[in-house]
Amino acid sequence: MRVQIQNLLNEVKKVVKGKDDVIIKVISAMIAGGHILLEDIPGVGKTTMAVALSKALSMEYRRVQFTPDVLPSDLIGFNMYNSKTGLFEYKEGSVYCNFLIADEINRTSPKTQSALLEVMEEGKATVDGVTRMLPNPFTVLATQNPFGSAGTQKLPESQLDRFMICMSIGYPDYESAIDVLKYNTQIKPEIIPVLKIDDYLEIKSAVEKIHVDDSILDFIVSFSEKTRNHELVSLGLSPRGSIALLKMAKATAYINERTYITPDDVIENINATCSHRLVLSPKARALKKTSNDVLMQILQETNLPKLM
Repeated sequence: MRVQIQNLLNEVKKVVKGKDDVIIKVISAMIAGGHILLEDIPGVGKTTMAVALSKALSMEYRRVQFTPDVLPSDLIGFNMYNSKTGLFEYKEGSVYCNFLIADEINRTSPKTQSALLEVMEEGKATVDGVTRMLPNPFTVLATQNPFGSAGTQKLPESQLDRFMICMSIGYPDYESAIDVLKYNTQIKPEIIPVLKIDDYLEIKSAVEKIHVDDSILDFIVSFSEKTRNHELVSLGLSPRGSIALLKMAKATAYINERTYITPDDVIENINATCSHRLVLSPKARALKKTSNDVLMQILQETNLPKLM
């Protein structure tokens, strides 16, 4: 693992115990230029991880607790009349930062959720016909409770597709749970910035330059097409999903100190990148199949590439 990524991991591990694999996936999505959705029950460390990452990366972060009364203008800003000047003045919303923590995003209204679409996809926000660019870099890390919890609104497929990965942190194992209790009875460690913004942007640029063999591209496209034509899938992987899978594979190769992608880099990221993009068919639900089950079945039916 590259030294910079290891240092970043070590800082986040100060406050998030026993979840190294999840932290690495989140870091991978960030350096791949994507947004992250963490779906889990309350209290497992979703927001704690997000805050620790933003501090370790020297990023300006803002946290929005999404409740039913949060309005789109709270996120993207609004124009307010100034009686002294006789002019309308623009007031920035919460999205004008490097790292937006959208806490419990599925508790707010669909109208507010949709206000993030342009922001997440294009890095800009439009208010009253005027478009303003967001700071660079800009990342959204959203958390949500499982659908079915009281007061939640299911995210539409169009917005789910904007998140590069969707993961669940899960409960800690026994030893990690002990560490969590110890951590909460001691003086809290300080998260030290280990990367500057310029260093982070250099890493993102290096990730984009990772070499991709044509056989890898063929593998990703073949896999994506199989998800669109499978009997257990009603809605398969979109082209945006295929691009996300490729970018995550590039980030994994970079972290593992390689200048090229291997098939394992792609396979390693299939679940986190693709599961939230699939809509299973009635047959799959009748068979009690999960998205991950179906993805692994499709993977077995896809020929692996042979790299020269």
